Amino acid sequence: MTQRFGCMFAGMAGGAALALALAAPALAAYPDKPITLVVPFPPGGAVDTLGRLFAESISAQTGQPVIVENKGGANGNIGTEAVVKSAPDGYTLLIAANGLATNPTIYPKRTFNEVNDLRPVAYIGYAPLILVVAQDSPYKTLDDLIKAAKAKPGTITYATSGSGSAPHLASELLRLTTNTQMVHVPYKGGSAAKLDLVTGRVSFMLLNPLEAVPQVQAKKLRALMVDSDERLPQLPDVPTARELGHSELEAKVWWGFAVPKRTPDDVVEALNARINAALKDKQVQDKLKQMAVTVGGGSTRQFDAFFHEQVAKWADVVKKAGVTAE
Repeated sequence: MTQRFGCMFAGMAGGAALALALAAPALAAYPDKPITLVVPFPPGGAVDTLGRLFAESISAQTGQPVIVENKGGANGNIGTEAVVKSAPDGYTLLIAANGLATNPTIYPKRTFNEVNDLRPVAYIGYAPLILVVAQDSPYKTLDDLIKAAKAKPGTITYATSGSGSAPHLASELLRLTTNTQMVHVPYKGGSAAKLDLVTGRVSFMLLNPLEAVPQVQAKKLRALMVDSDERLPQLPDVPTARELGHSELEAKVWWGFAVPKRTPDDVVEALNARINAALKDKQVQDKLKQMAVTVGGGSTRQFDAFFHEQVAKWADVVKKAGVTAE
C-alpha cells in the first residue's frame, strides 16, 4: 500500500501544473465571493488546524475571504451532510479525514453517501498514528501489549474519541491482524479519553502526532509504535510498525478536500490548483512538518483513485470487525 501510495502522488508537481493550466479560465472568474470551508469536527483538533491553515492560504491567493465553519458531531456526518446539501458551485468546501472513506460502510442508512454525493478535490497528505500507553504502564513494548492480550483475552482496553474514527478502525486492524481480543472503550471526545489513558484506566490509544508528541515529550505518555515508513524526528527512539514486524498495520490518518458531486469541472480544477499551491507555501509546509504530515497534492483524479481504494480497504475491516454506528 505504501509503495502504491507513494507512486500515486509522485507526480504532484506535474499534476499541479496541469491542473493550473486547465483551470486558467476559471481562475479569472472564480471565486468572486467568499468561500465557506466546513470543518466537520469541533475546533482545536488536527482537521480544524489544517482547515484554518488552508483557508488562510486560499484567501491570500484569491483575495476572497474563506470562512471556516465548525459543524462537528456524529463522526463528521453533520458537517459532511451540510456540504452534500449545499449548492454545487464551489463556494462550500469540505475538509475531510478518513471518515470520508469509512463512513459509507459504518453508516449505511443515512440519507447521503460520500461515494455518491461528494467529489474529491485535492489530497493534503497523511500522518502516522502513534500507539501510546500511560507513562507508568506495565507494557514497555508492543510485543508486551500483544502478549498480555493473548494471555488474558478481553482485559486489554483501548480508548478512542468515538466509534468509527480512524483510531478505532486502526485499533480493530491491530486486533484482527494479531488475532487478539481487545475491548473498545469509546468516548464522546478526545480529552476525556486521553485523561483516562494517562491515569491508566484504559490500556492504550492510537493518536495522531499533534496529540501524541507533546504528551510523550512531557513524559505523560509512552509511545510503543509509530505507523510510518521511517521513525519520526520528534520521537527518534520509537520504532515503526515495520521494524516491529507488523507492516500490515497500514493505518494512517489522512486529509483532503471535497465538494458536492455536481460541482463544475473547471471550478474543481481551480480549487485543486489553489490547494496544490498552498502545499508549496512555506508557512503551510512548516506547519505540516510540525504535525508530521507527509505532503500529498496531485490531481483530482489521483485523489479520487486513492479515495476509492480507501473505501474498499476499510469496508473489509469494518465488516470483519463488526463495527457499527453506536
